[in-house]
Amino acid sequence: MNIESLVLADNFLTGEVPRHLCMGNSPNLRKLFLARNKLSGGIPNELLNCSSLRQLDLSDNDLTGELPSNIDSLENLTDLLLNNNSFTGTLPAQIGSLSDLESLFLFHNSLTGSIPAEIGKLQRLSLLYLYENQMSGTIPLKLMNCSSLTEIDFFGNHFSGSIPSTIGKLKNLVLLQLRQNDLSGPIPPSLGYCKNLRSLALADNNLSGTLPVTLKFLTDLTLVTLYNNSLQGPLPEALFLLKNLTVINISHNKFTGSMYPLSGSNNLIVMDLTNNSFSGPIPTRLAESKGLIRLRLRENFLNGNIPPEFGALTELSFLDLSSNNLTGEIPMQLSKCKKLEHFTLQNNNFMGIIPSWLGSLQSLGELDLSSNKFHGQVPSDLGNCSRLLKLSLSDNNLSGDIPLEIGNLSSLNVLNLQRNSFSGSIPATIQQCTKLYTLKLSENSLVGEIPSELGELNDLQEMLDLSSNSLPGEIPSSLGNLIKLERLNLSFNQLQGDVPSSLGTLTSLHVLNLTNNRLQGELPSGFSQFPPDSFLGNDKLCGAPLSPCSRSMGSVRKSLSDTAVAGIVVAIVFTSTMICLTMLYIMLRIWCNWRRVSISNSDGSTGDEFKKGEDKWVCGNDHQKKIHGEYWKVLNCMNVLASPEQVSSNTCIFQLKANNNVV
Repeated sequence: MNIESLVLADNFLTGEVPRHLCMGNSPNLRKLFLARNKLSGGIPNELLNCSSLRQLDLSDNDLTGELPSNIDSLENLTDLLLNNNSFTGTLPAQIGSLSDLESLFLFHNSLTGSIPAEIGKLQRLSLLYLYENQMSGTIPLKLMNCSSLTEIDFFGNHFSGSIPSTIGKLKNLVLLQLRQNDLSGPIPPSLGYCKNLRSLALADNNLSGTLPVTLKFLTDLTLVTLYNNSLQGPLPEALFLLKNLTVINISHNKFTGSMYPLSGSNNLIVMDLTNNSFSGPIPTRLAESKGLIRLRLRENFLNGNIPPEFGALTELSFLDLSSNNLTGEIPMQLSKCKKLEHFTLQNNNFMGIIPSWLGSLQSLGELDLSSNKFHGQVPSDLGNCSRLLKLSLSDNNLSGDIPLEIGNLSSLNVLNLQRNSFSGSIPATIQQCTKLYTLKLSENSLVGEIPSELGELNDLQEMLDLSSNSLPGEIPSSLGNLIKLERLNLSFNQLQGDVPSSLGTLTSLHVLNLTNNRLQGELPSGFSQFPPDSFLGNDKLCGAPLSPCSRSMGSVRKSLSDTAVAGIVVAIVFTSTMICLTMLYIMLRIWCNWRRVSISNSDGSTGDEFKKGEDKWVCGNDHQKKIHGEYWKVLNCMNVLASPEQVSSNTCIFQLKANNNVV
């Protein structure tokens, strides 16, 4: 049987590539597909006997070794796919003898060395993918002779030197991907003559100079990524003619002037101009790109307002205008951007109040309005942004209480409200933000004790900063539950009492600042690792790393000192003595108010006599019952506050049993 095609891709084949496929009954094998298996070993020399082979696909296996130098034995080969393996060594020069080769896929291997100049002989080569290897050297000028090339992808290698000035000879080029190499020099003007070019990716190199005006001829261009280079100067105004651009990323360069030339396309999806020196206003025309999803203009010198027309960008999910010179208020029209996930305006000159409609942006995951001039209170509506991961409002003029609704942000990782004028207490509802990683409330006017509920934020790790407020009371021992915490700053408050021993168990803590409070007593033993400066301004603190505690300053945390025990004993004795003396005094007063009296015999009595057992109780006024025996008169025994008149007229006579004879 004469086999011409053998397709065994996407199986679980193991072992080596068969050696005798082109011997015996299969001398005319034209197609061999063994891709996406688990084959190992190298390319067997016997396979090179398949002289009729046109398509060889061994991609996505575990093949190793070097590419055979006699690869040119496969003289009829049109497609060679060896990508996603572990081949090493260099690309053999004999590859240039495969005159019919159209596709060469060697990406994601460990190839080294340079591209052989012989590759320039491949007049039919259309697709050249060498990305994600360790190749180096310069891009050979001979490669520009491969006039059929449509796609070049050298991403993630170590190619150096300049982009060949004759690259304009590749008239059919659609993709030029040279990202993440070590290329230098300018972008050659001849590139503008590759009029079929759609994707230009030159990012992550060392390119310099200005953009050539000839780029205006690339009218089919949809993607331009030039970020992380040293390109400079103003943009050619003619770039406005590039009407098909969808992705522009020229961030982290040195471009200057207006960004307006990049606003000519109505098809923009992504625009990133971060970290340049663009100036002037944000072009209103960007609002014509109704499909714009991502707009990053941070770290420039842009001025003016946010165009209200941006409210038409209903697909916008990422808007970053931070670190510019923008002014004005946040336009209400942005409330229509319901898909907004990241909204960052920090480090500008925005003013006014924080609009409550931000709470209607249910997809919001990051809101950063820090370092502006916002004033007023934080709208409680922000508590409706249940997906919010980061909320930063620091360095503004915000005042009033921190809204209780902050506790509704159960997904929050970062809360930064520092350097404002917030008053009131720290809301205990923050405990509901169980995923908090960072909490910064420093440099405000917060009062009230630190809520013990903060100890329930078990994921708090990066920082807890409550410094420079007016927080009184003691440090809650529950903070010792924050076992992941790395930095704790409680300085410049009015905290008092002992430092809880539980804080000494925070083994992840490596930055601590308790300065300028009213703390006292012995520091926890685990604090000896921190510098003494961490505790300045607390004169009554002692223990390592501070001076040792004296007996009078010893802490009761470990055991009661002798002085403390003696003090307690003295207090108990003194109190007991005072109680006894008081009771004795009361008894003496009662004793002194009793007097012994002799009762003479008298006839008759107006009193009433009641018998209770063998004792007799006689109650009367001035006349006494004639009874034989001895008596004690209790003056006003029922009312010590009675008047003298009452004492003389109302008496109680208690009969002590002497005998039972009544005269």
